[in-house]
Amino acid sequence: MPKPGEGEVLVKVKAAGLNQSDVSNVLGRHPYTTLPRTPGRDFSGVVMEGPAELVGKQVWGTGKELGFARDGTHAEYMVVPAGGIALKPRSLSFSQAASCGVPYTTAWSALERCGVGKGTRLVIVGAAGAVGSAAASLARWRGADIVGAVRRPEQVAIVGARGLRSILLSEENPLAQGVKEHFSGGAEVILDTTGSWLPQSIQALAQSGRVAVIVAPRDGQVNVPVRDLYRRGASIVGINSMLYGTADCVQILTQIGMAFDAGELRAPDRLQERPFEAALEVYAEVNRGSKGKFVFVTRESLTS
Repeated sequence: MPKPGEGEVLVKVKAAGLNQSDVSNVLGRHPYTTLPRTPGRDFSGVVMEGPAELVGKQVWGTGKELGFARDGTHAEYMVVPAGGIALKPRSLSFSQAASCGVPYTTAWSALERCGVGKGTRLVIVGAAGAVGSAAASLARWRGADIVGAVRRPEQVAIVGARGLRSILLSEENPLAQGVKEHFSGGAEVILDTTGSWLPQSIQALAQSGRVAVIVAPRDGQVNVPVRDLYRRGASIVGINSMLYGTADCVQILTQIGMAFDAGELRAPDRLQERPFEAALEVYAEVNRGSKGKFVFVTRESLTS
């Protein structure tokens, strides 16, 4: 049982989200991780020890330290700075709240830094994924004009069920062509959540457009059409959730939480809940390429 120190709280973890970065972390791909270490960045739970005003509160959180510089969320109990937890939205279950951390803070950062607001012509590549879904929900809240781009026919149905128009990408229907069918002058902002569409995104941008990138290929290299970029006066915006600590994320989660409780944001859906005991199996499943959004939950949560 971990013991909280000065300025910390002990949280009984009710649910914890699994992100691709958690998997790459345990595979040793993050040299800044200090070992030994319990992985996991996203959580929801109940405060068991700490300042009297926090004990018993339902909370959620995320942050760059968790799972990398201090023990993370894939455990029954965790210790986190008291300033690194936010009150969980009443309208979300523990599982839904735990699924939000990295996807929603990443999407929030992308929309903020790209200036997405009312009427912005926005294309989200990978709109059926966790970050894409979060970005669509947040962008709708901001009043953007949104189109989702996906690779598989079944993902068109997922995006459509969330109220979005879609582009089904293929060799016959490249991104630029699909974007022009919806936005004749190009997209003002494209969020590429996949790391595979940067060159094509630049070609689909409007004048002074922005493309936000949250992931890179394994070798970290992309051949960028620079001429297309500067002729459009366009920008590439790098988005890295590892720049935000737990306290930074509290500010974002607090605003998002109020929007959930006000009914202004759609609750996360299509979650795959698994018991904590299945962690090794689920990590391996994600490493093999599964794209589902997994959330580890306590056994009492599974049976309740």
